[in-house]
Amino acid sequence: MATRREALLDAAISVLGERGFHALTHRAVDAAAGLPAGSTSNHFRTRDALLNGVVERFAARERANFEDIALPMCPTTPEELARTLTVLAQAVTGPQRTLTLARYAILVESGIQPALRGQLLATGARVNAYFMNWLRTAGSTDPERDGPLIMNHFTGLVLHELAIPAPAFDPSDQILALVTSVIRPRRPEVPA
Repeated sequence: MATRREALLDAAISVLGERGFHALTHRAVDAAAGLPAGSTSNHFRTRDALLNGVVERFAARERANFEDIALPMCPTTPEELARTLTVLAQAVTGPQRTLTLARYAILVESGIQPALRGQLLATGARVNAYFMNWLRTAGSTDPERDGPLIMNHFTGLVLHELAIPAPAFDPSDQILALVTSVIRPRRPEVPA
C-alpha cells in the first residue's frame, strides 16, 4: 500500500502525464489525489521540491515496470533483445502511457532546469546498466557504441507513438531490423 507521500507523487505524475508540465501545481495534485487542499504543500513546500519528488517516484515506478517486464526475458540474442524492446515499447505507450508522458515532460523541462539533468542521469543509471549487460549478453562487442544507437531510436519511436498513436502499434519489425543490423553475430576466430 502506498504511503500518503507516494499517493501524492503518483497523483502528481498523473497530472504531469495527462495535463502537462504547467498544470503541475500543489492544488492540482491535491485534487487528483482526492485529498484536502494543502496536503501536497505539507509534504513538498515548493514546486521544485514537488518536482524532485516526482522524478524520484517516476524513476522508481519505471524501474519496477522495467524489471517486471524485461528482467524475466533475459535476452541472449539480438532477436530476443528486439522482442524484449518491442514488449517494452508497447507497455510504455499503452498501459504505462501516463507515466511515460510524465517522463518526457520532465526530460523537456531538464533542458531548461539543469538541476533536473543530474537527477535524471542518476535515477536512470540502473536501467542503463541492465541494458548494457543485455547488449553484451546479446552479442554486442561494443555496447558503448551500440547502446546509444538502439536506445536513441527506441526513445524516438516511443515519443512518436505517444504524440501520434497508431491504431495497431507494432514496432517489432522496425526494432528487429535495427537491433540485428547494430548487433552482428560474432565471427568465429580463424586460427592463424
